[in-house]
Amino acid sequence: MKKFANIFLIMAGLILAFSSCIKDLDTVPLDEDVTTAATVFDDPAAYTQVLAKLYAGLAVSGQEGPAGQGDISGIDEGFGQYLRGYWNHQELPTDEAVIGWDDQTIKDFHAQSWGAGDVFIAAMYYRIFYQISVCNEYLRETTDAKLDERGVTGDLKAQVQTYHAEARFLRALSYSHAMDLFANVPFVTEEDGVGKFFPPQIQRAELFNYVESELKAIEDQLIEPHTVYARADKAAAWTLLAKNYLNAQVYTGTARYGECATYSQKVIDAGYQLAPVYAHLFLADNDQNNPEQIFSIAFDGINTRTYGGTNFIIHAAIGGSMNPSDFGLGGGWGGTRTTSAFVNKFSDPSGNTDQRAMFYTDGQNLEINNISEFTDGYAVTKFKNVTSNGSSGKDLDYPDTDFPLFRLADVYLMYAEAAIQGAADMGMAVTYVNKVRERAYGNTSGNIGAGDLTLDFILDERARELYWECHRRTDLVRHNKLTSAEYLWPWKGGAPQGTASADKYRIFPLPNSDVNANPNLQQNTGY
Repeated sequence: MKKFANIFLIMAGLILAFSSCIKDLDTVPLDEDVTTAATVFDDPAAYTQVLAKLYAGLAVSGQEGPAGQGDISGIDEGFGQYLRGYWNHQELPTDEAVIGWDDQTIKDFHAQSWGAGDVFIAAMYYRIFYQISVCNEYLRETTDAKLDERGVTGDLKAQVQTYHAEARFLRALSYSHAMDLFANVPFVTEEDGVGKFFPPQIQRAELFNYVESELKAIEDQLIEPHTVYARADKAAAWTLLAKNYLNAQVYTGTARYGECATYSQKVIDAGYQLAPVYAHLFLADNDQNNPEQIFSIAFDGINTRTYGGTNFIIHAAIGGSMNPSDFGLGGGWGGTRTTSAFVNKFSDPSGNTDQRAMFYTDGQNLEINNISEFTDGYAVTKFKNVTSNGSSGKDLDYPDTDFPLFRLADVYLMYAEAAIQGAADMGMAVTYVNKVRERAYGNTSGNIGAGDLTLDFILDERARELYWECHRRTDLVRHNKLTSAEYLWPWKGGAPQGTASADKYRIFPLPNSDVNANPNLQQNTGY
């Protein structure tokens, strides 16, 4: 199933042609690189190979792995890896995760006290725009006009046209992340060409419209759902549209819950099914026989080695008295845990057991008195480098575990939230939520009725189902609970019992380095 994804690391030479200066997004590379870019596609196999690098940009951060020839000069390949950075930004500012390391400014995330000079924020920002830059270059080199110049016809041309649509999806995904995290950002497409030294700034609502138009333009050009694992298909585009519509009021000021429900239903009707066992979604063989995954970031212990991705997620969660071999690894990094506020979401007055509550408690304190102490806070055991039959992954240092960026349960819950907002059928919403909960409880003991389906319930249910999968910060912003006093958790705002923080922390600042370098950029309010 990972055959396509495992082309990732063969691109060490070819990709140099597409690695323009990241701070300027699309500045002109060295002359010899331009020459290389013009000749790379003389080999028809290069179309697949370079596309694989675009997918690999979500999984690895350099040409050698796990370190040694990074994509972005001056950015650590570990914390600068796409998924690790995205996880830090989506989880650490919330009730779902704290990290104990005294690594530069990393603790500022949970305290919601970061600034525009934060190195981790800059690493995520430049990783996003590196990804956009290489997608732009691939799109320039795979237009119909370019294919005609090279004499590409027939099946190969049709195949490359599909690849072209996939590159547009990957760019739309990164622009969606930029829109969500940073709001008003630099904007460049393949139409601008190289050499655009000072990219203009696009406003968040305008970027929303652009991403929407891109995804609608390509949805019929992508492969059918369930065709190839870890490649963008029609359902991936529908899911990204649904997610953006779910958050449209935050991004644009106008609610779009009806469209969220429409595109969620398109995914549901595509034939996805909940995986029978929740825990199996986060194991080393989660690419096998998994009817729930819509779009995953693929990892392999041999071929996609990185200090980010699921390697970081699994290693950092192991410490204290935990046995690393239980997680298919040779050691732990002793960093990440969760808060009591999140653990308490699994309390059920009826005494029923929610099997999604995956915590290690032996020797761990529920409450966090000292964030730096790994044994303060329950450890999370959700992700493992172990297969569903109990075997370790291929390597004890680098997991095989893929990351489920989009999966069906999320789509069910998006539809349900749209229904609560009056934009979808409440009866179907209850059915979808109960499917998720029946898997969680193993029976119907956790089922709910329409009267139970409220905004507070769906926010908590999304936490129970989707924790540590990079949804929580966005969900809390949408419900106005990330920075407000309406919902507090330990060490929110830097206070032991939690406190409200400034509204500016609903988004991240643009890095000072980019604002200072580009006169077209205006810093986000408050920074």
